Amino acid sequence: MTEHTDPVGGVDTALDLDAILTVGWAVPESFPPQEFQRAEAFWWARRAEDERLLKVRTTAAQLVKGWTGRPSRDVGSFGIQLNLESSDLDLGIGYPVQDRQDLIKALVSHTTFDGEHNTRFTNTRLVFSFEVDGVEIDLSVLTEEGFDVACRMLDEIDAGMSRQERIAHTWVKHLLRANGRSEQYAAWKLATYARFCPEFDWVPIPEPSR
Repeated sequence: MTEHTDPVGGVDTALDLDAILTVGWAVPESFPPQEFQRAEAFWWARRAEDERLLKVRTTAAQLVKGWTGRPSRDVGSFGIQLNLESSDLDLGIGYPVQDRQDLIKALVSHTTFDGEHNTRFTNTRLVFSFEVDGVEIDLSVLTEEGFDVACRMLDEIDAGMSRQERIAHTWVKHLLRANGRSEQYAAWKLATYARFCPEFDWVPIPEPSR
């Protein structure tokens, strides 16, 4: 890959981010050696937080089970080791569409309702947020079919994505965010899901200002 300094500012890189975005995937073997070393150091620094975040996630999952009666799954970047230092935790559950209004009423005193978002074909997901030990938790309520597909997709990512690919993907995500490329960052977060499960069409959602 040709040496390139991203012109937007924030974090210099030898990667051509535009070329990577065009391909839609970060190939570890294409990284210059020093750039991959930077990416690897960044990724391992995130792993230092795993134990703490696992405890937070366990607590959050217990709360969700108590509120909804449904077991949850990590459907975000932490569960597949693609998280940044600023990443929230994302849990998902499946729930009957016809019972969503009752669920909203059950969650209103425990969470903030962040709205209804498009997800797969004509389906939508409800998004709630709450906090555990200073960590933002986003809860996505999917259709039961959508939740099954999401779980299968995440299993495929766990089995099929190498550590080197996780390192490369996370580094590109970090560079996009650090360089202020918010729309491309929002889309890049979904690149892994698109690669391993094209039919599960998540729609990019720009990060809210909290």
